[in-house]
Amino acid sequence: MGNSNEKAELRTRYRRERTERYLEHSFEYLAEIPEFLNVQVIASYISYDDEPDTSRLNTALLSQKKTLVLPRMSSDGLEWIEWNGSSNSLSTKKKIIEPIGNPIPDCSIIDLVIVPALRIDRSGFRLGQGGGYYDRSLPHLRAWSIGLIHPDEISSEDLPREPWDIALNAAATPDLVIRFKN
Repeated sequence: MGNSNEKAELRTRYRRERTERYLEHSFEYLAEIPEFLNVQVIASYISYDDEPDTSRLNTALLSQKKTLVLPRMSSDGLEWIEWNGSSNSLSTKKKIIEPIGNPIPDCSIIDLVIVPALRIDRSGFRLGQGGGYYDRSLPHLRAWSIGLIHPDEISSEDLPREPWDIALNAAATPDLVIRFKN
């Protein structure tokens, strides 16, 4: 079985497992760890369904006067739009909530990126939802990267990888940050 088929099967299984045992958690504590405190421009996202909830973390970052940018899907990957916390500057496409506005002209200003994931392995490689948007966008960022997952979503086995997959710098559960050596 090829990596793409294996990834698709794992996505189906991990989504089902996540739905079966979903509990709402807060990731607000991340705003107080050194990697967040020592930067100014943070790329986050608006979570939906049973994804790890980003709402309180985003609010905490905005209250610290951080510049928060959110992703919007484009044919090239992701565009990053500055967000002030207003729900009026968001739109919904299917289940995905995206910002309205002009993209920032230079992605190199992003210091830290928060990445959604279904699973993350011990080397920092993630299995996302399968659209490839973060895979196409992460190589253009020089930002420190952290994936948000629920408890028990760190994989003890290596996840299937494609040549374009990039390891994250860290993974966060509701009560633990795991930093990877990469």
